[in-house]
Amino acid sequence: MGDSLKDRVRQKLQRQLVEDGPDPEQDDARIISVSDDLEALEMVQADDPLIEELAQRYLVF
Repeated sequence: MGDSLKDRVRQKLQRQLVEDGPDPEQDDARIISVSDDLEALEMVQADDPLIEELAQRYLVF
């Protein structure tokens, strides 16, 4: 993967999903939120302001 901000945000979100792991006993609102953000990230172009917003939200530098 490259080193663009979008790539770094994607890596962070994917890592967070793996580390948190799904809880089969319940729907975790945070996991759902991270999944939704990852899906939204995949739908935007590299210059979309959403990428900056997600980078700030997930502390990606």
